[in-house]
Amino acid sequence: MCRNIRPLSNFEPPATDDEISAAALQYVRKIAGVTKPSRVNAEAFDRAVAEVAAASTRLLDSLVTTAPPKDREVEAAKARERAALRYGT
Repeated sequence: MCRNIRPLSNFEPPATDDEISAAALQYVRKIAGVTKPSRVNAEAFDRAVAEVAAASTRLLDSLVTTAPPKDREVEAAKARERAALRYGT
């Protein structure tokens, strides 16, 4: 349920709004314990996703680091290597 929650800081190019929203959605799904809210809870669910995404954007905009930005392709290749070792593919 939390596969989209990945580190989003210190990447070049920076995390997109879509990436932040996807992570926020997964976070709210996890803490709510549902993947799709009922109609009666949909408004609260959507509001929580928007608020978490906004807070995440503010956080990412505020973080300061001296480390060089990470390359998305290099990080994806590392993840594929870890998965291959873990799952034997």
